[in-house]
Amino acid sequence: MAMRLALAGALVSSLSLGLGVGLGSPARAASAAVSATTAPSGDPVLAGWLRFATPPSVGLRPGAAGVGVAAWRPAGKLGTASVPCGESGVLCTEVVVPLDRSGVTPGSVTLQVQVLPAPEPERGMVFLIAGGPGQGSIGSFGLDTPANVDYYRFLFPGYSLVAFDNRGTGQSGLITCPGLQGSYPPEQEPARVAACADVIGPSRVHYATRDHAEDLDAVRVALGRERVALYGTSYGTKLSLAYALAHPGNVERLLLDSVVPADLGEPFRLHTLRAIPGALSEFCGGGLCRAATSNVARDVSALANRLQAAPVSGRVTRENGSTRTVRVTGVDFLSLVVDADLDPGIAASLPAVVRAALAGDAQPLLRLVDVDQRGFESAEELSGGLFAATVCSDGPFPWAPDTPVASRRGIIDGAVASLPADAFGPFGRWAAGIGNAQFCSSWPPPAGGAALGPGPLPDVPVLAVNGGLDMRTPTASAVAVVRQFPQGRLIVVPGVGHSVLGADPSFCAARAVRQWVLGEAFSDQCARPRPLLDPLGAYPSARRVQRAGTAETLDVATKTVRDAEAMWLTTSGRPGESRAGLFGGRLVATEEGLRLVRYSVVPGIELTGTLAVTGFGPPFTFEGVVTVGGLRGAGGLLGLVGGRLAGTLDGTLAGR
Repeated sequence: MAMRLALAGALVSSLSLGLGVGLGSPARAASAAVSATTAPSGDPVLAGWLRFATPPSVGLRPGAAGVGVAAWRPAGKLGTASVPCGESGVLCTEVVVPLDRSGVTPGSVTLQVQVLPAPEPERGMVFLIAGGPGQGSIGSFGLDTPANVDYYRFLFPGYSLVAFDNRGTGQSGLITCPGLQGSYPPEQEPARVAACADVIGPSRVHYATRDHAEDLDAVRVALGRERVALYGTSYGTKLSLAYALAHPGNVERLLLDSVVPADLGEPFRLHTLRAIPGALSEFCGGGLCRAATSNVARDVSALANRLQAAPVSGRVTRENGSTRTVRVTGVDFLSLVVDADLDPGIAASLPAVVRAALAGDAQPLLRLVDVDQRGFESAEELSGGLFAATVCSDGPFPWAPDTPVASRRGIIDGAVASLPADAFGPFGRWAAGIGNAQFCSSWPPPAGGAALGPGPLPDVPVLAVNGGLDMRTPTASAVAVVRQFPQGRLIVVPGVGHSVLGADPSFCAARAVRQWVLGEAFSDQCARPRPLLDPLGAYPSARRVQRAGTAETLDVATKTVRDAEAMWLTTSGRPGESRAGLFGGRLVATEEGLRLVRYSVVPGIELTGTLAVTGFGPPFTFEGVVTVGGLRGAGGLLGLVGGRLAGTLDGTLAGR
């Protein structure tokens, strides 16, 4: 589960600047691991957001990023030749590092590096560090794509930009463990993790955070820079802090987005469990979720504990008409809840889905869990094997690094039993299963204990940004880290989840970062932005016997459209991606918005038609026309304008 949380984070943080970090298995850690950065290069929503939502004062100019190869004069000699490798003027090179810096284990790793020179005069050089662990920074930040570069140029005016793939990720000796790259039953996790360790072999001990930090320094040396700035997101913040501990004299400044302390001693992710109620309550503040529930935090804790005691299972229909059995435990459900801080479609759906499940209708929950568990990246996007190798080397765990695998289960049980009941927030002790201890319990010795540098931390400018909805890297962690730096500042954006600079549609945090880089005064207060979609209202009853009349059909059609909008948001707006209705049909994301094909959230009432995104808000707005069909509702044609459906049903005007 820990890995689900991690990998999910690495997905896309949100539909604004970066869609879609994680809890304990690559599939499960995909949602649990501390990871996530900005949108993938070429993301259509990123392009649309910059086009429609960028304030004039931001001043982004498409195509203005590239400065040409001749404009860059590296301060030192690169280990290998650099060559142009993208439309933006980015240069690509390689840096070869030893696999084992002690020299005991032979071998090397070739790190792929991208450098985008700054327009002269150069202010400095900043390394862009992705999350996971397991996410390569080259693919995550997309410096070969002008649209992405424009945004980073805005954040870091005058800085040369560097992204490189950590060892074991992307193009730098990618670790591939197929068993950890998808959804799988929790009971299979120990065997899959152990199998991954066997795939990697004895070299698995050389993928700890301390190894990644030394690789970063090797790239710095190859680029000939004495001091560099570091911008890390999620796990990238831990790596940035680890580098600062190991090489304090080489750090110019730190930008930390969604903060993971370098010394986080949370093998059971208790900080996440304690943060869930407050984060959800803030998200629903001001009555935002009142159409579904009056207390989302209470509902979530009640459902989680119920599901762990009595899991639910059922058949879920997929887009191609096939069905799949989905089983949901309390641990599975918590993974879904935490993923709401990355996926705005899940966030919009969650209050209504939870309320329906508590009322006895599990179908919306089963469908949403199925969608969430299928959203994990390929190894190229986020390596489950590297995730395992890093977190299982780092720890900390309640056992000593050389403890045999067979002895760990009892140690975990004893450690969990020794904690006070309130350590798990509103959840039972079972919730410790979302942590990395469970995930790494079958990892061969040594497991844990990979020490970081001795420090001290440098006295440099530090800016941390965190989201109020962030549950995987809660604000309390950012507060603790900022206190360690005399020049530390913290910005919290209410209502925004993980990976703030990729998810804040108000650009408040982005403007503050730019002002901080320029040495200007800035406010550390951000107003709460509207969500990309307002939370859904209660789902209509699926237990329909009689045919619905005109008014009831209109109500069902309205809720069907809202559900489809939320499901579209879970696709990251990528054309061709599809989602199934609760009771059949599908939606397909298009260049303009979405297409519905007999999409149904109530048996016997189906919508077919197209909806186009007409405003990026937030919230998003849609317009279009749908045909209402099916045997249990009034048939007709409805148009969506201004958030309202109106037209004719059974020959009668509706919604006027």
